[in-house]
Amino acid sequence: MKKSVLFMVCVLALAGTPLFAGAKSERGPISASYPVTGNFPSSGGDRQLVIFPIDRAIVLAGSVLDFKVEAEGVAGDVSEWNITINGKSAADVFGKAGRTGTGKKGKFIIWEGVTFDTPAAVAISAQAKGAGFSYNRTIRYEVWTPPADRTAKNVILMVGDGMGQSVRTAARIVARNLAEGRYNGFLEMDDMDVMTAVTTSGMNSLVTDSANSASAYATGHKTSNNAMGLYTFDVRDYEQTAAKVENIVELAKKAGMATGLVTTSEITDATPASMFAHTVQRSLMQNIVDQLYNPAQRPDVIMGGAAAWFWPKSVTGSKRNDESDMIAKFEAAGYAFAGSAAEMKAVDAKSTNTLLGLFHNSNMNVYVDKAIEKNPDVLKNFPDQPALFDMTQKAIAILSKNKAGFFLMVEGASIDKQLHAMDWERAIWDAVEFDQAVGIAKRFADINKDTLVIVVGDHSHSVSVYGTIDNSKSGRDRVRVYDTASFPTYTYKNGTGFPDSITTDITPAIGFGNHPDYYEDYKYHPIQSAPAVVKDGKAVANQTGRETGVLREGNLPYDQTQEVHSADDLTLTAYGAGSKFFNRTIIDNTEVFRAMINALALDPRKLK
Repeated sequence: MKKSVLFMVCVLALAGTPLFAGAKSERGPISASYPVTGNFPSSGGDRQLVIFPIDRAIVLAGSVLDFKVEAEGVAGDVSEWNITINGKSAADVFGKAGRTGTGKKGKFIIWEGVTFDTPAAVAISAQAKGAGFSYNRTIRYEVWTPPADRTAKNVILMVGDGMGQSVRTAARIVARNLAEGRYNGFLEMDDMDVMTAVTTSGMNSLVTDSANSASAYATGHKTSNNAMGLYTFDVRDYEQTAAKVENIVELAKKAGMATGLVTTSEITDATPASMFAHTVQRSLMQNIVDQLYNPAQRPDVIMGGAAAWFWPKSVTGSKRNDESDMIAKFEAAGYAFAGSAAEMKAVDAKSTNTLLGLFHNSNMNVYVDKAIEKNPDVLKNFPDQPALFDMTQKAIAILSKNKAGFFLMVEGASIDKQLHAMDWERAIWDAVEFDQAVGIAKRFADINKDTLVIVVGDHSHSVSVYGTIDNSKSGRDRVRVYDTASFPTYTYKNGTGFPDSITTDITPAIGFGNHPDYYEDYKYHPIQSAPAVVKDGKAVANQTGRETGVLREGNLPYDQTQEVHSADDLTLTAYGAGSKFFNRTIIDNTEVFRAMINALALDPRKLK
């Protein structure tokens, strides 16, 4: 380091100046996850006090949230709360007194619907006093604001659920193949402007679930597994007063933008629901549908599965506990409705501004089943389901008419669901389907230079490509590694972007680092079979459909019948306007939200 630079660093540190506070880069202010030097108060104190937002939160100036302090496990009443924000009482800062109450774990005080309006480093000091106790805690936030100038008019966030780097690699092998060690081409998600790594851990767990991780993308805040759009430690307490945070759909709607959600899962599932909903438990799907209809949270385009949560209770197959006909309500609000691929195709995007498409009563079928196998026993009452890339094309055509721009989230949901089932073929064919949807978004961005396309997973799995399978052999002798692992023999004459056949002479060998007991037969199964089933309250290997398999002893607790998520970092690639905001080696998952807001220059203080 040059002497002049070293001298300046020392002067700033001695002067008590927060060295990184307000520092600028292409992606905006440096995150509070970086150490702050100087005389900034250090986080710490009594853990009986829980403060939401949590320590080191990055808070968008002007975004609406609930500020809450909980005294957990404290015997007796809290007779005195002393909460200060940068030395000023919280009541003065927020212009009102906090509301006190009793939760499942103790006493709390909450300020609902408040904002932090000034970008700054913020120190929160909290004290709870009562008979025989006095607890104190100090934490810190970074309150930030986006640039004044808008870089992107449109943002398309594309989430491959469960799509770690190994899934990208496997999808590239399947969709492009190799010759003499070089790929014959790269995926759409490979060929982008910027690449970075994303960390994924949640507030309460090393390994996240989709609700928590997608909520980080949607709000810029972490939470506990199973929760979304709010802070909570206890997702089992449905009646608690949880601290809400504003999400991307709510913010975009305030700005007059069009919004859309497209998924191959239930539209009420964790990733799409995180974009608009606030709930302590992702399983509360009827409530999530009801929130979806709320005008402040309601996207303009909604496509996926979960029709059973929209049908009134009296309809066969409905999962609702009331007679609300939610499809009728959406239609009365002006939404076109599509229940099949043909009906979706028939919707005229030029004359339609809002669309509800529900193509299955539950999760949509995966690409292998709906487009290749087409087994009526598997598809049942839903033989005509659209591909993810066709849904993406329709959504963009509708949303792009909005002069204020649009936010669209597209999810390849069953990459994750099929990896849980340890069915790598179905997972990877869905990853290729997802990649083709990425291509649709990129072609739009090529024409509309004010569009940002982001491709990222929400968490990873323990999946890995470790060689190839020689299908002329049997059993474990089918596996080939190192120099015996010749390249796959897929052919591509059908013009679809997928291999002509799922099975061929040589296919990838793909395995899992975590799993229950299961039978491995190294074969593709036209009809899926679960790896494990519950017997006498314990997960055991499922031999049905795998009669020739070799028993693999599991390494998971006996209550797990499927493979589970991993904590591996993710690969994020970005394309088009605003991709510069991802130009750093590694980021926290909350900073995906920050980069989107920066690209849109979406300042909530200007929307009041």
